Amino acid sequence: MISILDLNKSPVGVKFLETDEKAPVNVEFLEKHRYCQALMKARSGEDVVLAGEEISCPAAAAAFGFRPLPEKLESGKGLVGFGIVSDPEVGKEMFEGMSKLKPGQIQQLHIFPLEKAEYIPDIVIVEDYPEKLMWIALAYLHAVGGKRIESSTAILQATCVDATIIPFLSQRMNFVYGCYGCRDATDLGEHEAILGFPGSMLPKIIEHLEYLGKTAIPRSRSKGAFSLLKGKDKWVKDCSN
Repeated sequence: MISILDLNKSPVGVKFLETDEKAPVNVEFLEKHRYCQALMKARSGEDVVLAGEEISCPAAAAAFGFRPLPEKLESGKGLVGFGIVSDPEVGKEMFEGMSKLKPGQIQQLHIFPLEKAEYIPDIVIVEDYPEKLMWIALAYLHAVGGKRIESSTAILQATCVDATIIPFLSQRMNFVYGCYGCRDATDLGEHEAILGFPGSMLPKIIEHLEYLGKTAIPRSRSKGAFSLLKGKDKWVKDCSN
């Protein structure tokens, strides 16, 4: 995936660890990190584990079922305070519509560069330029027989809910723009977006990415049709002069 698409950083694997599951050895156990920050470290090469009690973002902690959502966020007033919405009822509705895991369903999150995977991840997350994500989405679309991709987001909790929990619960890809939190707390660039998909889909996605890499990707990136248009416009302009 990295070589075919020339990704800027590593795709990330996420594995949900339940009560009786242990994380692999030689990983770093993060303390007081946001989930999006753990993803940032993994896409830069770090192999980390984030336990429920160490997630510093209360919204993400609630989404993963680690602890209840604070009343200020649940009421929507917190989003008013952040300047995200002007009406608390809008913020309340945004949180009520969030997909989330059941309390106690998992205990820890193992988050790692995909090339270091020791097992099939539950979810694969890629953060990069939309053009590169487009090819992954096209490969996924081929893997599911051409069925159109439906994306869901509230422009809130983009990495934890949109790119992780929705793909896990729905077993489908989700493609999102990012959110206030992850753009504030990580190095996610203004020209980058995010997608997540079930790890079980990875082999079929890679298979079709290899196919796309033979003709479609290099041809599209060469912008041949655009070059012809520019040449035609120049010819018309020269003739007019």
